Amino acid sequence: MSTDPSSHSPLSDRELILVRETDVPREKLYAGWTDPEAYPRWFCPRPWAVSDVELDVRPGGASRMTICGPDGERVPNQGVYLEVVPNEKLVFTDAYFAKWEPNPEPFITGIITFEALPGGGTRYTARARHWTREACERHAAMGFHEGWAKAFDQLVEICR
Repeated sequence: MSTDPSSHSPLSDRELILVRETDVPREKLYAGWTDPEAYPRWFCPRPWAVSDVELDVRPGGASRMTICGPDGERVPNQGVYLEVVPNEKLVFTDAYFAKWEPNPEPFITGIITFEALPGGGTRYTARARHWTREACERHAAMGFHEGWAKAFDQLVEICR
């Protein structure tokens, strides 16, 4: 894991980044990202929620869940894992569904890293890479930074 601050800068104008530090060990944060029973307690910023979570956390493994809004919205969310390094890194995308079925409307590739800090804490970096600049701008306008920060705070809360 890189401790170079420049590694926390956007790769391009199609990437959004959230970097946070916590005293929670990376193993606990990683466990929250890989335990389907934990997702409903943290994954969406409240009052949004997630249900019907299925995770096959391995390269090529599928993830499925439903994002539930406060006004009854139900948005299917599915994709596959591209890279899994336990306690260090998760890379996933919605460009494919289970069994490598292409998504006709891909939106995001997520890269989550968990960097161990001195004293047992973690530097958490969430990168959202988008297929187009417009998609990135739309994600930013949807509240990427606020929403992903709130979800991170909820994850830290359940890990404590």
